Amino acid sequence: MKMFQHPIPENEQERILTLAEFDIDYSCMENNFKDLAHLAAKIAGTEISLVNLIDSFTQWTYSSYGLDGVVQNPREETVCQYTVSLSSTEEYFEVPDMSADDRFKEFPAVSGPPNLRYYFGVPLTTSDGSHIGSLCVMDQRLREQSPEKIELLKIVAGEVVNRLKALKAIDGLKHKLDQVRETQKKVAHDIRGPIAGIVGLAAVIAEQGNNNNLDEVLEFITMIHKSGRSVLELADEILTEGKTPALKNDEFNLLIFKEKLERLYLPQSMNKNITFRIHINEKNEHIPFIKNKLLQITGNLISNAMKFTPQNGTVAVDLDLEVDVGQYQLKIKVEDSGVGMDQETINCIMDGKTATTNGTVGEKGYGFGLSLVKHLVNSLHGNFDIHSEIGNGTIFEITLIQRHL
Repeated sequence: MKMFQHPIPENEQERILTLAEFDIDYSCMENNFKDLAHLAAKIAGTEISLVNLIDSFTQWTYSSYGLDGVVQNPREETVCQYTVSLSSTEEYFEVPDMSADDRFKEFPAVSGPPNLRYYFGVPLTTSDGSHIGSLCVMDQRLREQSPEKIELLKIVAGEVVNRLKALKAIDGLKHKLDQVRETQKKVAHDIRGPIAGIVGLAAVIAEQGNNNNLDEVLEFITMIHKSGRSVLELADEILTEGKTPALKNDEFNLLIFKEKLERLYLPQSMNKNITFRIHINEKNEHIPFIKNKLLQITGNLISNAMKFTPQNGTVAVDLDLEVDVGQYQLKIKVEDSGVGMDQETINCIMDGKTATTNGTVGEKGYGFGLSLVKHLVNSLHGNFDIHSEIGNGTIFEITLIQRHL
């Protein structure tokens, strides 16, 4: 396949950071956009419509109409990469006949079934002007969109972004509601004991009346005082906890985390004939922890490892959760048998700068994936280390500290 210069948005760093803030779990696509994909196809009069989100390495199909089974594609093998690269003055990207366009005519879906010809894409634009993905329509026949239809497709694209924002807000509310429920359970459980003790001791004193021995009464009062202190300490703990900002996301455990990573990245490893393994600490595999940005962080490391690992190579992921007093320590290690990198490149990444290199079989390098990882790990106050030598593969290690849920 002839290689072309792939487009990169001018604000690519800000764009992928904006997408990462949605913290989307691509392993469980929901039906929230099925109606919008269907509506877009009906407006355009096409057989196919897709809602695509594009990160540093991959195009994820979040919803589709008329084309089943499409979940992910390498970014450099998509038409929508041109849609997200539109300038602020460009409203859509249209290809009248992909079979006559040198950039796309050799794409499998164009040169073979379903033999696509027409493409029309509208960027999914956030309030800060970032194009995080596209709403596209495609057809086997040549089409043409009227100005009225184009305006309607732009409205549908805007609704996709609105729903993404709403889903993010709902996730945050769900997490807060879960916290409230856990607090209620804690209050009911922890207060019951001390209060029952206070009531019981007071009843003993009342029943004995004048027969109470002064030393016994003093002992009972001391016990009542201790029980009362327990209630006050619990109240203080609850009030202090309420002042701590909560992370607005659901939870994972190691088992779920492993399953999601396998579902997302086994297809990439199979396409390149790379052995992909994930190992977890089975002892703590069911302990819950905050999932905030973990798929974005680990996914970018895995995609980068596969990009720079030749065919028949290996990418191994190790997930470990260590339990300490009052906190968890989550460790993520991604190791590959790839081409490795020199110290200058490592320093560039650790400084938060971008660098780009093509992969082992010509995959396009965009240079922002590891920079994004560094940014996200820093935002979570974690540690990020890289160990690598040219020709000897690379090891990425991340450590994140979390409070007990």
